[in-house]
Amino acid sequence: MSVESFPGYLDWAILFLRIPVGIVFLSSGWSHFSRPDERSRSIEMSKSFTLLLGIIELLGAVGVILGIFIQVASLLLIIVMLGSIRKKIFSWKMGFYAEKGYGWHYDLILLCANLVFLFSGGGKLVLI
Repeated sequence: MSVESFPGYLDWAILFLRIPVGIVFLSSGWSHFSRPDERSRSIEMSKSFTLLLGIIELLGAVGVILGIFIQVASLLLIIVMLGSIRKKIFSWKMGFYAEKGYGWHYDLILLCANLVFLFSGGGKLVLI
């Protein structure tokens, strides 16, 4: 059995990937936006940067879930994930899995999912 045996299902598969990825970024973005003092200390960035990060994550999440300017949204989230991976590797010296599983493996998966959205245009099940 090959992919050709399932015509039309690729767009649904991409949609079902977009939804949980978007939920992750909604949660993270809301945390950064609603608690910037606490989150800025946690990520060792300024409060204004943390607020900006929250806004970008929220907008990107909505774009990815609903398929609104999905390539722009996914590109923004890719940049966020590249920054997160860079911070974890070079500033915090975390390994791929690190202690308690807080490494950058999760960030890499989110980055790759957003690459799929960027290059596929999010599939045919998008609004704009």
